Amino acid sequence: MSTVKESKLNSLLRTQPMGIVLTSAWLAEQGYSLDLQKRYKKSQWFDSIGRGALVRHGDQVDYLGGVFALQSQLGLSVHPAAKTALSLQGKAHYVELSTKKAQLFGGQDETLPLWFKKRDWSVRIDCKLTSFIPPELGLVEIEHKSFTVKVSTPARAVMECLYLAPKSQPLLEVFELMQGLNNLRPGSVQMLLEACTSIKVKRLFLYMADKAGHEWLRYTKLDKVDLGSGKRAIVRDGVYVSKYQITVPEELENAV
Repeated sequence: MSTVKESKLNSLLRTQPMGIVLTSAWLAEQGYSLDLQKRYKKSQWFDSIGRGALVRHGDQVDYLGGVFALQSQLGLSVHPAAKTALSLQGKAHYVELSTKKAQLFGGQDETLPLWFKKRDWSVRIDCKLTSFIPPELGLVEIEHKSFTVKVSTPARAVMECLYLAPKSQPLLEVFELMQGLNNLRPGSVQMLLEACTSIKVKRLFLYMADKAGHEWLRYTKLDKVDLGSGKRAIVRDGVYVSKYQITVPEELENAV
């Protein structure tokens, strides 16, 4: 390998953190041609993990290393969401951190690359593609290994849980998560409520916050939040809550 190519390789190894995926498209944009990438693979500096994706030879890359590439190299809004985001921030203490499932959310017009979908990340990946909340709202960066990824803030994460409820997320469990969120920033909650397009999510969020007795709810300007009209049955044969015009499970209404 020529000195110039060695210098480019050293620069790549020096500037990019361990534990991440490097996409071929991004590498090409940085001046690493497909031919050069093939040479790196042939020399066993990098291994292919699917079409269009490389990792350092022998590197241990988990799904967050893949999410890093989706966000910072491919420009996708895909991010750890719902209970996964809460768990990563220590907000879901009863949920095992070494969970067997990772919940991701992304924009409704986005597509996960095949290398990400087909890769065995040692956890089951569930990705919901929806834009019920704008992709730029309610995200925070967290450190993982030697890099950072964007994940949902606690307020957005609870809204994502409610989006999944009750079909694939028990409402009582979401309320238990909500009870622990007593220090949310009212301004951030306000922005999310105003931008959210799901009437179900907004009504349930306010109902649970009210039920939990959170002080920050007092500073929410509900006149600026579109809560729709008419009654909404979240479940059948539940308890009707007139204040929020929703029917919820009896065990949730009776929870303390």
